[in-house]
Amino acid sequence: MSTSPTSEPTGAPELSPARQWAALAVLMSGVLVISIDNTVLGFAVPALSADLRPSATELLWIVDAYAFVLAGLLITMGNLGDRIGRRRLLLTGAAGFALASTVAAFATSPTMLIAARALLGVAGATLMPSTLSLIRTIFPDPARRRVAIGVWTSGFAVGAALGPIVGGWMLEHLWWGSVFLLAVPVMGVLLVAGPFLLPESRNDAPGPFDPRSSLLSFGAVLPVVYAMKQTAEEGPTLGLAALALVGAAVGVVFVRRQQRLAEPMLDVTLFEHRPFATAIVTNLLSNLAFVGAIFLVAQYLQLVLDLGPLAAGFHLLPGMAAAFVASLGAAALLRWASPGSIIAAGLTATSLGFLVLLLLDGAADGHWITLGMAFVAFGASGASSLGANLVMAIVPARRAGSASAVSETAFELGAAVGIAVLGSLTSAVYRRRIDLDDLGLGAAADRAADTLAEATEVSADLAPAVANDVLAAAHDAFAAGLRSAGLLAAVLMLGGAVLAHRSLRSTRPTGVASTAEPAAGTAAT
Repeated sequence: MSTSPTSEPTGAPELSPARQWAALAVLMSGVLVISIDNTVLGFAVPALSADLRPSATELLWIVDAYAFVLAGLLITMGNLGDRIGRRRLLLTGAAGFALASTVAAFATSPTMLIAARALLGVAGATLMPSTLSLIRTIFPDPARRRVAIGVWTSGFAVGAALGPIVGGWMLEHLWWGSVFLLAVPVMGVLLVAGPFLLPESRNDAPGPFDPRSSLLSFGAVLPVVYAMKQTAEEGPTLGLAALALVGAAVGVVFVRRQQRLAEPMLDVTLFEHRPFATAIVTNLLSNLAFVGAIFLVAQYLQLVLDLGPLAAGFHLLPGMAAAFVASLGAAALLRWASPGSIIAAGLTATSLGFLVLLLLDGAADGHWITLGMAFVAFGASGASSLGANLVMAIVPARRAGSASAVSETAFELGAAVGIAVLGSLTSAVYRRRIDLDDLGLGAAADRAADTLAEATEVSADLAPAVANDVLAAAHDAFAAGLRSAGLLAAVLMLGGAVLAHRSLRSTRPTGVASTAEPAAGTAAT
């Protein structure tokens, strides 16, 4: 069955403009907390490691349990929100996020912290698709909705930049668990204001819930995300490749099941709609660029330039401002240009940011980092803002939760790919370029040649002259790896720009083709 992507009512009365923007402010609180939570933990790892003494495996799960569970449950939770009500799911998730954050803050063992991080992932999976799908309900007017989604998109970039700054300050003045308590008062505001400001919306005829589809979606996404993240840390292995293939195989089974169901959890025929598929690819590439760049730049700022978390975070502030401007400006530009042209321009700007990073070496200052990250954040945020807009414009209102979950899953996969691909390439070049043979370090040379962090640790136990030589070699090798990753990312972004320009050249902001195009005129439901 097919329907016009813009003809279906939202199922809720239109709100006054004042209430619309107040509701958006409430939704933004959840977005900011999720984004901050994604970046702040990395800075707390040294302190919590000293306190809880986790093993290497336990530390891995402390860091990654949140992202693994969140990515695996997004599609299920988006579908659940369509059924039970997106506001209800959002508020339930907010309460769970506050509770899990409190448990994490006062964790007394690695196991307790891992469990709390996993619960945070469950709660986060309820929050992310609910916020975007509720924007669809709150802003039925497409022009206002484009601005609202621009603000929503900018929240991720703002939170990512604020995480190191706020978290850095807290870690310098408080204990490591305090970074988790950031979420509690914000979620409290959401729980108090949400019932009054946010309208309820749901699919009034959702059909039966399919537990098998839920398990298959989790089994498809989780192995792929895990394999990608581990590849960034360990390098590519046969076991990780096999795990990714298992996830892909489960994904095929999931898709085939959706094609057979009368009321599928995920309407896979949406991907036959070219603007929808291109918007999803845009979201994946945008987050690949943004998260991959932050992953590498954070190491460069702290380990090469020897900056503390707070000082390193300030280098990302211009990028935060640029992301905010781009997210809002992209929607405004739709009056004069097509979505394809604007997305292509955004990804081209992102590519330019990575080319700026090619100027880095082992002794550079942070100005090139600041400039390059400003371009990356500006371009990626503008592109992802329009990508999310197209997704919400294309799908019928009753599918808003499921579609937003697909969009968020693309973001999560983009983050995993960015860290895995760019991180693995940087590590491979680092290991190939570093040369410590003439320093007589013995077994310590192997450690230093493994990662930049290991080289920094090894140098702390050496005589000053030798330590300086080790650090100089490690910094030069890491900068070479970062340049290689930057070049690859620049090429990927330019490829995405060409794809967006060609695929969306006849697409209006509503997601409907401006010329007769059978594949793009309708969205299957």
